[in-house]
Amino acid sequence: MMDIATQEIYLQGIPHEDFAKLRATEGLVWHPYEDNGFWAVTRYQDVRQVSRNPEIFSSAIGHTNLWDLEADALEARRSLIDSDSPSHTRLRRVVSSLFTPRNLLVWEETIRRIAGELLDAYLEEGGGDWVEKVAAPLPIQVILSILGVPLEEADYMVELTNHLVGGTTGQQNPLPDDAYGNTTPVRLLPFNSPASHALFEYGARIGEDRRQSPQKDLVTQLVFAEVEGISLTAEEFRNFFQLLIFAGNETTRTAMIHGGEAFADFPDQWQRVLHDPNLVDTAVEEVLRWATPVLHFRRTTQVATQLAGTDIAAGEKVVMWYASANRDETVFADPFTFDVGRQENDHFAFGGGGPHFCLGAFLARLEIRVLIEEMRERGICLTKNSEPVRLDSNFVHGVLSLDLAAQGGSTV
Repeated sequence: MMDIATQEIYLQGIPHEDFAKLRATEGLVWHPYEDNGFWAVTRYQDVRQVSRNPEIFSSAIGHTNLWDLEADALEARRSLIDSDSPSHTRLRRVVSSLFTPRNLLVWEETIRRIAGELLDAYLEEGGGDWVEKVAAPLPIQVILSILGVPLEEADYMVELTNHLVGGTTGQQNPLPDDAYGNTTPVRLLPFNSPASHALFEYGARIGEDRRQSPQKDLVTQLVFAEVEGISLTAEEFRNFFQLLIFAGNETTRTAMIHGGEAFADFPDQWQRVLHDPNLVDTAVEEVLRWATPVLHFRRTTQVATQLAGTDIAAGEKVVMWYASANRDETVFADPFTFDVGRQENDHFAFGGGGPHFCLGAFLARLEIRVLIEEMRERGICLTKNSEPVRLDSNFVHGVLSLDLAAQGGSTV
């Protein structure tokens, strides 16, 4: 029996062989999980179909991860990710105008400064843990700068989001339920972690501060955002702040980690980028496809339907495995080859399209592009000192540490 759900499997990396077998199997495969199971959606076109038909495949029922939540826990955690229309449409309309390319491009020089400072320090030390020294601090400093959160809080925010990621693993939560002053039952908190309480509280405090003393930052814009008289409630703002800190940091960090590893593993591909600036944009897309930071998202059928010739009853779990779709042989030529010049690369690193397409996709692309450009500017070449220490998560393609050596001065 193929197993793509057990967290410990991912300590060895994505189980690509099992995903390939599932893609080659006619129809969908029912995968047991806990006391029930789910339909494993592993082919590119099937993932696209689920993503783009929310009237059939709901994000609001049950949960968007493999396990179910009780109704009160689901409501307490409700955010853009686990909402359907009309509430999702309303929330998206309120915040989407703040995440346009025009609004985000003004931060490019800030991103470039942060990336340059981190890379200079990394080069001076001859490398080290790519996660700790570059991939983790860069996106958290960027999102905090945009939000208007003091950069001195960066380490604290990374600490909190690391605890949230830990909630997707098979490990026992190392935090006591009352950590960070939490009094809420952890089953009501995102990732079952009191670190979510800490982010909620921080978001509530800074949101109230901006109501009293508006600033030129994203928190102020979110607090006062309004479309046709509709604005975010205090709870919606709190949940969205937590989502921004997590998703606006963790997924980009994961892509940068796997990008650094790929450039070390495939030095010929990095040399292509190093000597041809026209390959930077395609390299960004290949890093995203290769990394696939979020491995899956679940939907639940609202009505009986059929997918890939398989009958699916109402109320059944349907899990889209982006990690598999991004290696679909029928869509990507040589999908297991890291190719910085790949032309046909409509990957699902940000989801399969539809109403839940990642709001932060442009910002993530911008950060990765700037990082690659700053690496080129310094002629940085990376080599591996050891294999990465992976996270045992079937949800986040996480890496805890990656020891790389770095040399600069290569000819551009």
